[in-house]
Amino acid sequence: MNFSLRSSPYEVTAPCFESSVGKNMNALAPKPTLRVSDIIKADKVRVFNHNASKVVITSHMAPGHLEGSYVGKRHVEEPSRNLGVVRTLLIDNYDSYTYNIYQELSVVNGLPPVVVRNDEWTWNDICQYLYEENAFDNVVISPGPGSPTRPEDIGIGLRLLLECKDIPILGVCLGHQALGYVHGAQVVHASEPVHGRLSEVLHNGCKLFHDIPSGNSSGFKVVRYHSLVIDAESLPKDLIPIAWTSSTDTLPFLGNQRSGVILDAYERQLNGKKSLSFFSEDSKTGSFSRPSNDAEEIPSGKILMGIMHRTRPHYGLQFHPESVATNHGRQIFKNFRDITEDYWRRLRLSSISERKVHCNVYNALYNALSSKRCLACMQVPNESRLLSGMPISKHLNDSTGMGPFSMCNMVNLSHSRKNVKYLRLKWRKLESFASQVGGSRSIFCELFGDHKAENTFWLDSSSLEKRRARFSFMGGKGGSLWKQITFRLSDQSVITSKVGGSLSIEDARGSTTSTFLEDGFFDFLNKELQSFCYEEKDYEGLPFDFYGGYIGYLGYGLKVECGVSSNRHKSGAPDACFFFSDDFVVIDHFHDDVYIMSVHDESTTSRLWLDDVEQKLVRLRASKTNRLPSQTSESSTNSPAIEGFIAEKSREQYTKDVEKCQEFIRDGESYELCLTTQIRKRIGKIDALELYLNLREKNPAPYAAWLNFSNENLSICCSSPERFLQLNRDGILEAKPIKGTIARGLTHEEDELLKLQLQYSEKDQAENLMIVDLLRNDLGRVCEPGSVHVPHLMEVESYATVHTMVSTIRGKKQSNLSAVDCVIAAFPGGSMTGAPKLRSMELLDTLESCSRGIYSGCIGFFSYNQTFDLNIVIRTVVIHEGEASIGAGGAIVALSNPEDEYKEMVLKTRAPVNAVMEYQSNSLLDE
Repeated sequence: MNFSLRSSPYEVTAPCFESSVGKNMNALAPKPTLRVSDIIKADKVRVFNHNASKVVITSHMAPGHLEGSYVGKRHVEEPSRNLGVVRTLLIDNYDSYTYNIYQELSVVNGLPPVVVRNDEWTWNDICQYLYEENAFDNVVISPGPGSPTRPEDIGIGLRLLLECKDIPILGVCLGHQALGYVHGAQVVHASEPVHGRLSEVLHNGCKLFHDIPSGNSSGFKVVRYHSLVIDAESLPKDLIPIAWTSSTDTLPFLGNQRSGVILDAYERQLNGKKSLSFFSEDSKTGSFSRPSNDAEEIPSGKILMGIMHRTRPHYGLQFHPESVATNHGRQIFKNFRDITEDYWRRLRLSSISERKVHCNVYNALYNALSSKRCLACMQVPNESRLLSGMPISKHLNDSTGMGPFSMCNMVNLSHSRKNVKYLRLKWRKLESFASQVGGSRSIFCELFGDHKAENTFWLDSSSLEKRRARFSFMGGKGGSLWKQITFRLSDQSVITSKVGGSLSIEDARGSTTSTFLEDGFFDFLNKELQSFCYEEKDYEGLPFDFYGGYIGYLGYGLKVECGVSSNRHKSGAPDACFFFSDDFVVIDHFHDDVYIMSVHDESTTSRLWLDDVEQKLVRLRASKTNRLPSQTSESSTNSPAIEGFIAEKSREQYTKDVEKCQEFIRDGESYELCLTTQIRKRIGKIDALELYLNLREKNPAPYAAWLNFSNENLSICCSSPERFLQLNRDGILEAKPIKGTIARGLTHEEDELLKLQLQYSEKDQAENLMIVDLLRNDLGRVCEPGSVHVPHLMEVESYATVHTMVSTIRGKKQSNLSAVDCVIAAFPGGSMTGAPKLRSMELLDTLESCSRGIYSGCIGFFSYNQTFDLNIVIRTVVIHEGEASIGAGGAIVALSNPEDEYKEMVLKTRAPVNAVMEYQSNSLLDE
């Protein structure tokens, strides 16, 4: 049956509702209209049809105010039992923390929520799913950038809050402000923006805060990300304040935690005394009566942190319960689940048999939305993708023509046999050998250093302190499987729904082919990795996760394949460039072992590469002198960092751009913006390998890298201390974002003082916390519910020129998703964008004057068995067509000082600039 909205003579359509449907500046692509009836037919799920109640909508709109009611009843039948699982519709306001809520609700509800963007469904869709289908028990409205007064920022959320009076709804941050706004409260600028900072909260003891302590020193500290607030004085009588800050001061995260506890804050045990309720609750209706003395509700100078509707089951929270640093956040979601169960039980809304049917509808909707979404992998698992991810541990019948290969992606079965690649791995181990030949530098120069190391790679763990990294991978142009793939995005001047580009492939024989990829580079890479069949036993006993495959980089411009609408600036270098490496060497720095590796296909006969490399290494050990480039001289780390380089932006312009970022932050457009710029220098002909060797000596880093693509006249000298994302063979994803940087001191005492200054800086903690929550969100899109955690939060690591604040986030990948799915969910790295990611990248595109290119992208490997390890490209010299470029920047937050931000940006260029200047100085001396 069709579900329609009947008009009445008194109905007034609010223009903001009409304009919010199907319109958003951040929309990824046109969204399909999805009907549950179509899903039911496809999945053969029987649904009972009921007569829908007559619906009358009344609404009124005055400037800044909305009023209205939705007169419609959910089906009331026999009394129900405990719901068991709660089905949540999660409205995503294009935020970067929505999937943290998704993860929490998945655990608390016993069922993952269905996530829908705020402009993805029409109002008729909402009515059908909530009222005709009874597909959901409650609704959560996410945080997001912008203001609830702008329809493009809040979308369908306003109408949900206004008209669905009989559905439990929880609004978080932007959702909280929307709840106040639709009932007449004013949304205004806060006295100061507060992002990534903590406050202690006092609450009234209502059901949403059951079993949660209250007030100063109670242990109830929450994380705030907002610059707009509900004006408490404008709060209408229909809304009741239920929480507010207990003081006007914010708190840093570190320095207020129990020693030794760095686990996810959600897992902390509840403690502390409960507060007394200031309100009396009617046990039959669930409504509250207001105290007589309004002045006692919100103490003077305190910020409103929570509201509830007097008669509707609607709640709002200004703070973020899903943040890793919010205490008792999971308990709040449990309480909302209990409120939902109590609400439906009280109203006797569904019979046991009916709920079974509607759970089928929910599941069908959940799966169908996943397959319809542009990035289906990021939403939820569904049957069509269940077999397309990790290799299946099953011997295939000989009738398939796959012979003995036991590990093969099932997606291959639908491809023609010529697209399936059967790989075998051979390897040798030289125990305790690396130090005998001078270490990884000596090995690389001996095996791959000839002819200026053309077409070579070196993923170089050159900083081994505190066991930060363990393995180095190196290689050059190899055997018959070697190839180079080069991708350039198409011209972005005309924006279409698809982003494609040109791909060229050079094979081992030197033959080159070109093609246009309509579906983009990530789609190509995903298909490539899923085309490999292999034997797991081939790499049994190896302690590392790269067994052959693609090594190279992903440029920042590929963000257009991950949700951003366009690139304002086009990169001169390729947007992605990779070698397929079949012959390579691995060094285990912990045990000093060297591994010689060779991958071949079923048609390749036994090759001599393993023998040749072993003999070269044995001769190198016996040699009295090692073939090494001349050592570079020591230099002062305090030399001027930008000397000799031309900056894209002057000091004045950079500080002005910092101020513009802070304006965006004050207006609620972003919580944090990672502003960057570039410096450049013409250098002509250069031995780029020698420059890299100088850089790694002066600024060793755990995720350093050397890449040379000679056909592109491109060399990359990277000394990155930051891991972007890793997926190991056990399916564990790990990110290690860096936010917070300070220079090293000249003396030991000064150095320790600066380290402590960084560790206890509220500004730097706020920067780091915002990115940790963002990365938790990105991993939460592709990880098993409840598995995302933070084993290390805000730890300070020390490098040659700087101290940095580093956190570690981990989670268990969903088994039905591929390696490339995981990268798409998190690219570009949040530490280089800010949060919310999509809106922040769009704003940064308007401020930055050139393409970031390779800088801010990532370098690393994709193994043929779908493991990967990628860094963040920072502290890097990119040498392309005779020009050296270095990118640098920093996270801008409300607490930033423009001059200090400029100095921090310059500090980050110090190591790569010095490497270039020293190389040129030494070259002149040699002449």
